[in-house]
Amino acid sequence: MLRKCVFVGANKKIGTVAKCAAYAAFRQLTNQEPVLKTADFIRLISLSAIWGASFLFMRIIVPALGVFPSSFVRVLFASTGLIVILFLLKFPINFKGKIKSLLLLGTFSSGIPVLMYNIAAQYLPAGYSAIFNATTPLMGIVVGSLFFSEKFTTAKLFGVLFGLSGVAVLTHAGPVAVTGQVLIGAGACLVATSCYAFAGFFTKRWVSDQGGLDSKLVALGSQLGATALLLPPFVYSVSTNPPATWGGIGVWGAVAALGLICTALAYVIYFRLIADIGPVKSLTVTFLIPPFGVLWGAIFLGEQITWAHLGGGMLIAVALWLVLKPHPNR
Repeated sequence: MLRKCVFVGANKKIGTVAKCAAYAAFRQLTNQEPVLKTADFIRLISLSAIWGASFLFMRIIVPALGVFPSSFVRVLFASTGLIVILFLLKFPINFKGKIKSLLLLGTFSSGIPVLMYNIAAQYLPAGYSAIFNATTPLMGIVVGSLFFSEKFTTAKLFGVLFGLSGVAVLTHAGPVAVTGQVLIGAGACLVATSCYAFAGFFTKRWVSDQGGLDSKLVALGSQLGATALLLPPFVYSVSTNPPATWGGIGVWGAVAALGLICTALAYVIYFRLIADIGPVKSLTVTFLIPPFGVLWGAIFLGEQITWAHLGGGMLIAVALWLVLKPHPNR
């Protein structure tokens, strides 16, 4: 069996992806993995489509509400949705003395990444952000090697190099001209994925190694932490520079979908996948989010699909394969 691992996060896009899985990616303890059933495959594809859509919704919300209001209402809706889900499941909300750690964890797993992706949404097409999101395991390798004494193998080194090459191809050869704002957007995405990587290690240190906690409670605690983090800048933003308009039904429909479906519901599906097929196979959602992010952006926002998407995406896919492929003897 695989060692039990608790996962956290905000988006997944968003987000997806990331969280404690960044740690599990390079610590695969067995080759005896659960068999992927039809229901598991359907959940995996559904989760990829849902998290891929999060980048589309951000592109709708941010121009209307602004960065800080968009960030705050997302985590607020997500926290509320998770509380409702736990209430409907009659699941006891008992953080077992770990609430302070979870609130701090929410800074890395949700608060900062949500803010960074909303900054990126001002400048980058949804498909770009979705592909950048796939660099999360690569950031996990870098963060683990630099700060958590993880072994940096040759395969991981080439994985990081391929991943950076994919980011470069997408940024410089894509349909969007390279400007200072585009580079800011790309940098914001990489900050977000770096935070996801740190969140994975902090989850192990602060939660898993301290007796563990049900993953639904980890998700709720981290979302509450993100909400607390983003509340002060939200209040300051709306009091000093309120949005010209708070948007119509379309904008708030996107907010509800982003918070309730792409975050709260997505985590329920994600945690079910982890329980059924294990953390390593669940991480394959990282491969599937970019195609959906690019597809939804093209269908609903008219974003252009070019060879740069394919070339950059394939380089990142090769990088992920190098990072995630089994190494039973290490």
